[in-house]
Amino acid sequence: MAVFRDAHPIVYVEDVNASLGFYRDLLGFTETYRFDDFVSLQLGTSAISVVQVTGGQDGSHGLPIRPRAGHQFELCVYTDDVDAAIDELRDRGVPVLVEPADQPWGERMAYVADPDGHPVMICR
Repeated sequence: MAVFRDAHPIVYVEDVNASLGFYRDLLGFTETYRFDDFVSLQLGTSAISVVQVTGGQDGSHGLPIRPRAGHQFELCVYTDDVDAAIDELRDRGVPVLVEPADQPWGERMAYVADPDGHPVMICR
């Protein structure tokens, strides 16, 4: 049986530079690999990749890629101070979707939107 060891999401985006401005410059991800408009990023032990595509484009799998066809992706990023993080992101022009609030399961969380409108949960 095959043994799988690592996985990370690939996020289809409309503007790779805008996404880097969000994930790398605002959230602190480190760029670990780049090939054309495909960029891999790491935060702690977590990784994502962003790739710029346009409507009507097919992926390596042969299926159509439509970044604006809906938000089928959500990222959760942990921080020590949700309120301070949201204030900083708001000051940098990031849309806040849900203000910080304590949750019944013990986390404090809020939501912002990345440049393509994907919801990003900021939680502690």
